[in-house]
Amino acid sequence: MESLAALLTDVRACRLCAAHLPEGPRPVLQMSAQSRILIAGQAPGRKVHASGLPFDDASGERLRAWLGLDRERFYDAGQVAILPMGFCYPGTAKSGDLPPRPECAPAWRRRLLAQFQRLRLTLVIGQYAQAYHLPDAGDTLTAAVASWRERWPHTVALPHPSPRNNLWLKRNPWFERELVPAIREQVAQALAEGA
Repeated sequence: MESLAALLTDVRACRLCAAHLPEGPRPVLQMSAQSRILIAGQAPGRKVHASGLPFDDASGERLRAWLGLDRERFYDAGQVAILPMGFCYPGTAKSGDLPPRPECAPAWRRRLLAQFQRLRLTLVIGQYAQAYHLPDAGDTLTAAVASWRERWPHTVALPHPSPRNNLWLKRNPWFERELVPAIREQVAQALAEGA
């Protein structure tokens, strides 16, 4: 098995799609072989690109609240891995950011996922992560999130925690009423195992 340290060095030096990135490459991720929770997201936004810290924005605040985690635990790679489908900010489209670059996942994802030794819970955020991690979960994000009991307790689809999804949250009050408390409990259990 290849060394995780060497692999992460290679990922952070990646320039595979540099010509397509409006602000240049800056891979943003966190992981350890000991991570117990994997957050499989989309791609960093502009603010995260600037800070280099995953979910260092309003989406991250909401996500941490959903998970019941403070910043210290959330940013502890020994507990939480954050691997978006694209590691670099892809740029902006008319109604939000562009999709993750298609070169990233085929180049790195399988090799990184093979490094986990203690993974207990995978949280799949957004349609691109869903297509990769849960290809049979339904045709829509809502269907994938609503069928959470089918893959419980190891893999859960979540809507993106972006403020852009406030309307989805309003239309689907069951998410915060039913799923968020269950996620908090499962996150706490996953982090407590073997602590």
